[in-house]
Amino acid sequence: MKNIILLMTVAGSFIFADNGKALIKAKCASCHTLSIPKMEIMPSFKAPPMDAVMFHMKDVIKGEKNLKAFITDYVYDPDVSKSVCESNKVQKFGVMPSQKGKVTQKELAAISDYMIANYPREKFVQNLTEMLKNDEITALRNSPFLINSANLPHMTKLLIENWDKAKLGLSDIQKSQLIVIRKNTIGGIKKLKKQIKFLEFEVAEAMIDRESVESVEKQVEEVAKLKAEATLIHLKCIADTTTVLTDKQVAFLLPMWE
Repeated sequence: MKNIILLMTVAGSFIFADNGKALIKAKCASCHTLSIPKMEIMPSFKAPPMDAVMFHMKDVIKGEKNLKAFITDYVYDPDVSKSVCESNKVQKFGVMPSQKGKVTQKELAAISDYMIANYPREKFVQNLTEMLKNDEITALRNSPFLINSANLPHMTKLLIENWDKAKLGLSDIQKSQLIVIRKNTIGGIKKLKKQIKFLEFEVAEAMIDRESVESVEKQVEEVAKLKAEATLIHLKCIADTTTVLTDKQVAFLLPMWE
């Protein structure tokens, strides 16, 4: 009898898993691609791929029970403040419509189990990690700052990613103040980057033409001066932003500062 019960339990679990696989194709695949996406075509999607959804979800929410509770809550009552994705991604894709009346609780339980067990796949995580690494290299190469340390965060970028998140909890007054800081920061840096790029091109061209180091001394000094100015704008952005934010909000954005 015990063997029969065990066999039925195992068989039931396989059927349940297959049911989840079928349901995720029927209920989710029209918006969330289930195949591993090529990074270069991700901007053309109308919703994040399932691998990306679960990557962000597992990054923020720990434990299978909490993941299932979050999926149920978000699918039936979605809201921008609940999203685990960056706020700029939510602005791009929008908030998914509620699936009340379209997916039963039993179906959603099977879908959740399948999502948690199978996503994100290792290949996607590897691709994403490589892409982020390339982005970091590109950012370093194009940086206008003299001091370009990971310990000096880009506050405007962090705020864009977390702008609407309930855990950050920005008030309307804070948002208006932070928009002014961002505008001043981006405007100042953009102007300096253009000047720096031109001067660096002149220096590189002189070296290719086998001119003397002395011939580009003034350009190098000017680049250093402009990069120092850009660095001070960056530091002012950090100082001004953290003044607007509460201690709790700073800790949310910059846990490494704690």
